[in-house]
Amino acid sequence: MKPKRPRQSILEDCALADRRRLLRLLRGAAGDEAAKRKLEQAISDSLETVAARRANRPRVRLNQALPFYAGRDELKKTIVNNQVVIVCGETGSGKTTQLPQICIELGLADRGMIGHTQPRRLAARAVTNRIAEELNTRPGEAVGYKVRFTDTTRPGAYVKLMTDGILLAEVQSDRWLNEYQTLIIDEAHERSLNIDLLLGYIKTLLPRRPDLKLIITSATIDPERFSRYFDDAPMVMVSGRTYPVEIRYRPILDEEQRDRDRTEAVMDALGELFDISPQDTLVFFAGERQIREAADRIRKRLHNYEVLPLYARLSNEQQQRIFKRGRQRKIILSTNVAETSLTVPGIHYVIDTGLARISRYSWRARIQRLPIEKISQASANQRAGRCGRVASGICIRLYDEDDFNNRPEFTEPEILRTNLASVILQMDSLRVGHIRDFDFIDPPDSRLIND
Repeated sequence: MKPKRPRQSILEDCALADRRRLLRLLRGAAGDEAAKRKLEQAISDSLETVAARRANRPRVRLNQALPFYAGRDELKKTIVNNQVVIVCGETGSGKTTQLPQICIELGLADRGMIGHTQPRRLAARAVTNRIAEELNTRPGEAVGYKVRFTDTTRPGAYVKLMTDGILLAEVQSDRWLNEYQTLIIDEAHERSLNIDLLLGYIKTLLPRRPDLKLIITSATIDPERFSRYFDDAPMVMVSGRTYPVEIRYRPILDEEQRDRDRTEAVMDALGELFDISPQDTLVFFAGERQIREAADRIRKRLHNYEVLPLYARLSNEQQQRIFKRGRQRKIILSTNVAETSLTVPGIHYVIDTGLARISRYSWRARIQRLPIEKISQASANQRAGRCGRVASGICIRLYDEDDFNNRPEFTEPEILRTNLASVILQMDSLRVGHIRDFDFIDPPDSRLIND
């Protein structure tokens, strides 16, 4: 006869979301037969929930056409043997859609969900649809998403896509993040305030949650920094695009050094590309106003193309139009929302104006601004990587090569260039201590803290 396992160790096999309730029942069960029976029933129900999740796992069929597939065995081994793993993959490697499926296959969603963060709402929705399609389920069943004002995740879901801000907000009601067995922080190289706060909080949580797996994904942008931050966590490198991308420099300054209109430069670039072959094209602009002005002019001159704006303030229905196949070739005019995590199918050409709106705070003037600035080399390479997915691609940069080489290598983390008032208030609501004592990847300037 097998010896009876102590109740405390049995709890380790129960659903993680039941942990707090079961521990309370366990503490109240001493010497109380009715409480003991209630505890036994609760443990039995929780174990049944885990057994059902294990039995009903969606069937995983990894996409063999993606570069990610070749490194799957090494990645599985690394995830099983380590609590924290850094996955570094180039644009187009497939890490965003394949990683959660690998985690399902490894049983890392049997006792709790896989929380999968995206920097933007549009990406959270798009990735949900793609993973659900590959798992042969409907969005909202095995895979759901949660963004502001919308939650499609069912209680029995295995993967929950969300913005990093949503996960940070959940800390207030669930400080141990017991709903999750695995966390995937995607596109961590963007280094937004929310990402830096999340990573700092999770770092303090990991010793108290040895059953929690953390996977951080980054483009090939300084992954060693994340590894050092998490005590030399192992890095897994994944190859990226399978097709070459030709870079062409077409600076806006003409031969006589006169500054052409930016939209006119875009029109010239479109003409150059469409003379080769008419294909779907993604054009990056700094902001909404520039997109609207360019859309009007392109529609008047190129009647055989579908011109689709893409920026954060558009409704979900308007944003989803970029994924629908139509009879006409598409010209998508986007801000940097399409720079990472979001894969627009069928893009052969990219035109990059080399600009973006970057939030900056002046501690002297005490003003938060959104100036238009030159993007970093890393961002430019991310933009170029949006093509070359389905065939050889061409990226036209509306600046010269010397300009590119003189740009900073990486985009400065948001915490080093923003007003810290909201950060300090948020940290206070999360009860994570003073900002000076918090273990940030890059500590903020003391002048910004004092201000």
